[in-house]
Amino acid sequence: MSSTEHIFDPKALEGSPAGPGAAPERELEIALRPQDLEEFVGQEQVRDNLRVAIQAARGRAEPLDHVLLSGPPGLGKTSLARILAHELEGRLHATTGPALERPRDLVGLLTQLERGDVFFIDEVHRLNASVEEYLYTAMEDFRVEVTLDQGPHARILPLGLKPFTLVGATTREGLLSAPFRARFGLFERLRPYEAAELERIVARSARLMQLEIESDAAALLAGRSRGTPRIVNRFLRRARDLAQVAGERRVSAAMAHEALARLGVDEYGLEETDRRVLEVLAVRPGEPVGVRTVAAAVGESEDTIEEVFEPHLLRCGFLRKTARGRVITARGCEVIGAEPPPGGTPELFS
Repeated sequence: MSSTEHIFDPKALEGSPAGPGAAPERELEIALRPQDLEEFVGQEQVRDNLRVAIQAARGRAEPLDHVLLSGPPGLGKTSLARILAHELEGRLHATTGPALERPRDLVGLLTQLERGDVFFIDEVHRLNASVEEYLYTAMEDFRVEVTLDQGPHARILPLGLKPFTLVGATTREGLLSAPFRARFGLFERLRPYEAAELERIVARSARLMQLEIESDAAALLAGRSRGTPRIVNRFLRRARDLAQVAGERRVSAAMAHEALARLGVDEYGLEETDRRVLEVLAVRPGEPVGVRTVAAAVGESEDTIEEVFEPHLLRCGFLRKTARGRVITARGCEVIGAEPPPGGTPELFS
């Protein structure tokens, strides 16, 4: 269901007698998240737009307009929701779309909100249609209507809500209904990060973990992280594990390379499942394969294939999408050592 976020203080990591492994992994992951817009690396236009909106809302003593954040997983949508709550001096109440099965699940959460709080719904595109419609009046008029009793004795009880900001996060913006999408005042799409931005994230995370890291090692981790901060921080934690076991406080390029090799990440940032997707397509090079077939062959859901694996493969030009399905490109065949499609296929980045 819902949770009120606990803000972990990064300073708790500093001076810990047990070193970087003293904090539980989950708390460490939270500690690595930026605490305000100044700490948030990258996404300059998104940050600037939110900064202006926050300052304007504060000047009018009004809650911030409802915000829709979209983009692939791991780019910082949840972190931005936490930051918005911090900047607005409110509390963050977090839940997910699938957790809100019925309108009554929503009423209890909305009535707990105080003025200026942020109500964050992750995977907002997976909201039940009846719950989504129930949100309409809550977002527009800050009220909900509760039906009491049933049959001829049924009556409607209107409940007023304290002004709040709804922040929705989605990886599939196209699945949102037009009426729901129109009720958001701010739309921000997060893009994959540049390698230089990810290197800055690695440097910051290493500093919080009291870990030294060579510039070449940071560049190696950043270059293979698919443009995603969540992934580069995961790589850094695994490199930290190797350093800790070796009794080192510094991550070298060789150590970073070994950590990536242990994770099965190649020079293109591909992991085992990525390569399996390409191998499925390479069985019939040049012929489209449906996403359902691909998902069944690699043992993942269709949503996971489309949201997690395909974006990177598409950006790298290893596959292309057609109306009939996915087709591996000559470059995709090359990285897995397969025969290229007969006659070749049009490349995305030629």
